[in-house]
Amino acid sequence: TTRNMTAAKRHRDPLLPKPILCKPILLASLKCNGIRLKEKQVELFYQQLHRSGYPNLNDFVSELRGAAPTNNVTAINKGDVDNDVCSVSITGSISQNSLPTKNAVSSRPNRLAQLPKAFLDFLSIHSVPDDATNVEDKESFATLTSKVQSHRTSKDGSTTKIAVELQDGHVVESVLMRHAGSRATLCVSSQVGCAMGCTFCATGTMGIRGNLTSGEILEQLVHASRILASTYKNSSMNDAEIDISVEMTKRKKPKRFDLIRNVVFMGMGEPLNNYANVLAACRAMIDRRLWNLAHNRVTVSTVGVVSRIRDLTRDLPEVNLALSLHAPNQKMREAIVPAAKGTPIESLIEALDAHMMALTKRRLLENPQESEDIERSGDEFNLEERQLASKKKRAMIEYVMLEGDTSTIEAAHQLGQLCRGRQLVVNLIPYNKTDVRDKLSCPSEEHMQEFRSIVSSYGSFCSIRRTMGADIAGACGQLVVEQEKQMLDIEDGPFRKSGSVVSQIASVRSRRGKTPITADNDGTEADPWIRRLMIASAVVSSCFVVSSVLLLTQRRKR
Repeated sequence: TTRNMTAAKRHRDPLLPKPILCKPILLASLKCNGIRLKEKQVELFYQQLHRSGYPNLNDFVSELRGAAPTNNVTAINKGDVDNDVCSVSITGSISQNSLPTKNAVSSRPNRLAQLPKAFLDFLSIHSVPDDATNVEDKESFATLTSKVQSHRTSKDGSTTKIAVELQDGHVVESVLMRHAGSRATLCVSSQVGCAMGCTFCATGTMGIRGNLTSGEILEQLVHASRILASTYKNSSMNDAEIDISVEMTKRKKPKRFDLIRNVVFMGMGEPLNNYANVLAACRAMIDRRLWNLAHNRVTVSTVGVVSRIRDLTRDLPEVNLALSLHAPNQKMREAIVPAAKGTPIESLIEALDAHMMALTKRRLLENPQESEDIERSGDEFNLEERQLASKKKRAMIEYVMLEGDTSTIEAAHQLGQLCRGRQLVVNLIPYNKTDVRDKLSCPSEEHMQEFRSIVSSYGSFCSIRRTMGADIAGACGQLVVEQEKQMLDIEDGPFRKSGSVVSQIASVRSRRGKTPITADNDGTEADPWIRRLMIASAVVSSCFVVSSVLLLTQRRKR
C-alpha cells in the first residue's frame, strides 16, 4: 500500500510545512526574508507559545494581533510609531488550552514585551493549521507538523507507547513511563531508525531513514504531555488514582502524573549522530522559560561517538550522559555492537568520565587556589570530588544482560575493574525479547543479582533496571515501527513469496542497507535490478524456445 511504501523510504522528504518549534529553521527563514529579531524577542515568542499550550499557529498569531482586551493582547497605536518599528505587546496567557506546567516563570501574568510587526506579518502570511495537507507555500510553518498515530498503555497503567507519524509518512516511537510518586519520564526518539545495527535491538533492524529536527523532537514532548494531562484529568474526575502497581498504591493521597519531569534520549536512533538537533532540543527542555526541566533530568544516551561526546561536554556539560556499553571488553563489544569497531572501549570510559567531571574541572580552573589546597595522588580528582560530582550529574553505563559471554561472572569482574574508582552508575538492563535475527535470552534473576553484587564490589553503584512496557513492546530495545515488522525481510512491493528469487534479492539488498525494492501502483517494477532480471529471464526463455525448435527440426529430418 501507499502507506507502507512511505514508511519504508530510505530518506526524508523536505519539511513542508516547517516546524515552528525548530528555532534554527525559523531564524533561517526570517533571515532570508530580511527580518531580524533580538534574542529576547525570540525567547518571548516561544515562551508565549508554550504558555498557550501550543495551539494552531494561525490561531495563535491571530490572537497575538487582536486588539480585544479579552485576549490579553494589546496593540500599540500605529500613529505613535513608524511602521518599521510597529509591534504588538503581549501580556499574560493567551488561551486556556495551556499544558500543565511547574514553571512559575513561563506562567507569570502581566509581563509586557514587544514583537515586531514584520515578524507577525510573516507568520500571518505563512502560518498553516497543524492538520494542513498539500501545502504549496515553501515558507509555511505549523505549530505541530506531526500527529499521534496511535498510543497503547500497558496493563498495569505504568507505560504508554506512542507512535508519532511525521509529516512525510515516517513513524517514530516514544515511551511515557509513570513512576512512583509524581515522577513521569519520557523516552524520545532522535532519528527515524538507527544506523548502529546492535544485534539485540529491534530498532537496528530498520536501518537509518533520516534525522529528526529539534522541533520534531520537542513535538514528541508536546504529544506526550497532552496524553499525560488527559490521563491525569480523567483520573481526577473519577476521583481514582492511576493503577500503576501494588507497591505504588500504598499512599492515600492521589498522585500527580500531569507533568513530565525527566526526558531520556533512549528511543529510536543514535542521538549524537543527530548532534545539532539534539543539542537544540536539550536546550529548549532545560530553558526555565519553557519546559524548565532540571539539567540532571535530561539524559542523552549514546553507543559511543567519542568526538560528539567531547562536543557535548563542551557545549552542554550539565546534562546526564549514558553510554550503551553492553560488554566488558573490546572483542565482546564488537561482536554485538558493530559500530564499536575502531573505537577502543577505554577511550569511551575516559570520555564518559570527563563528561561527569567537566563541571568540577571548570570550577577548579576558575578557583585555582581551591585546587592547590587539595592533596592529589595520581588521579586528577579525589574521591570526595567524584562523589560530589556524581550527586549533581550522572554518568551512566547501560549494560544489556544477554545469556552468554557478556553476562558471565568473569565479565562482571571485568566490568567492575573497568569502572573502578570513577563513581559511575551501572544500569543492568534485562534483555527484552525482540524479533531480531539471533535468538537471544535473558539470564535468571538470581544470576543478574550476583552479577550486580560483583560490579558493586568495585565501588560503582550498580542496579538492575525495572522492565516497563514489555507487554506493549515499549521496553528497552523493543522500539520498532509496526509496519517495519512486516518488512524486515521483504521491503515494499508485491514480492511477498519468501521462496521466490526476487524476494531473496530483496532480502539480501535490505540487509546490505541498499535501496529497497519497490513497485508503482500500476505494478511496474521501479528497481533497475528487477528490470535487468526480467530482461535476462526473457533472453534465456527465448534461447530455450529457439533451441527446442531447432532440436525438433533436426529429429524430423532424420
